[in-house]
Amino acid sequence: MKKNLSKLNKVELRNVWGHEEFDFSNWLAQEENLDALSEEIGVDIKLVKTEANVGKYSVDILAEEEISGRKIIIENQLEDTNHDHLGKIITYASGYDAEIIIWIVKDVREEHQKAIEWLNEHTDENISFFLIKIELWQIENSNPAPKFEIMVSPNEWAKAIKTNPRNGELTETKLKQLEFWNRFKNYVQEKDRRIRLRTPRPQHWYDVSMGSADAHVALTINSQKNLLGCEIYINRNKDLFNFLKEKKALIEKEIDGKIEWVDSAVSSSMKIKKSVLNIFEKNEQYFIWLYEKTILFQKVFGKYIREFKK
Repeated sequence: MKKNLSKLNKVELRNVWGHEEFDFSNWLAQEENLDALSEEIGVDIKLVKTEANVGKYSVDILAEEEISGRKIIIENQLEDTNHDHLGKIITYASGYDAEIIIWIVKDVREEHQKAIEWLNEHTDENISFFLIKIELWQIENSNPAPKFEIMVSPNEWAKAIKTNPRNGELTETKLKQLEFWNRFKNYVQEKDRRIRLRTPRPQHWYDVSMGSADAHVALTINSQKNLLGCEIYINRNKDLFNFLKEKKALIEKEIDGKIEWVDSAVSSSMKIKKSVLNIFEKNEQYFIWLYEKTILFQKVFGKYIREFKK
């Protein structure tokens, strides 16, 4: 059977956003649009302020990474890249000590793409530059839909190796940790696009946002004891931890298992663990367990955290 297909039409950015500051920046600063950008680059972006001052200049969007609190600057340009904006993103990054720098543009000139690639290659693993092209598309007379295309992003694997103090090389364990979390991220993204996942790093933990700055899910792997772990991590909020502990019986019933409640001087956590034969064997069951526990912890603890904040 012959089916009629519609045609995709590209829409000029200026037809929708006439002004970068008043139109595009205000649109991008809306939560659902920052969420779309977050999903594209794997960084949890939480708005702090639009048009934040840096001396006599102002950055389009000042934000922070939801879990870590790392500063993020976003500079928008509804034109092709130019030297002026390249200089601005470096000025803004230094002004706010930002570790994540995002430059969104209409189109990318080769010399500026190479410049951002060079910055990624010659800065340490804490600094990440993203160069992103934005387009608008519509089907026949539909409303235009935005499309983010990553032109340049940091190579976390290469950065981790370059900045490691041991002769510039990662240990075998660190390499395996990075490979494990990359495979976990790929597994989850194929299964569930609703979960926003960050860029993996060569470490024994992997943080996942649960939509609250008060707490997040932390997944762990212990290669010495061959243990998988899932926990709720709370930083500097004893009132929240105590509130949740009062609900211990209800929470453990909903989790369907015993939880280890840990209250240290600064942070607090509620964790469960699972013994496995070999952490680094390629076993999809490990990813299934981590994914299912992440969803469960987000649902159960998220409900009580929202109750605490009322």
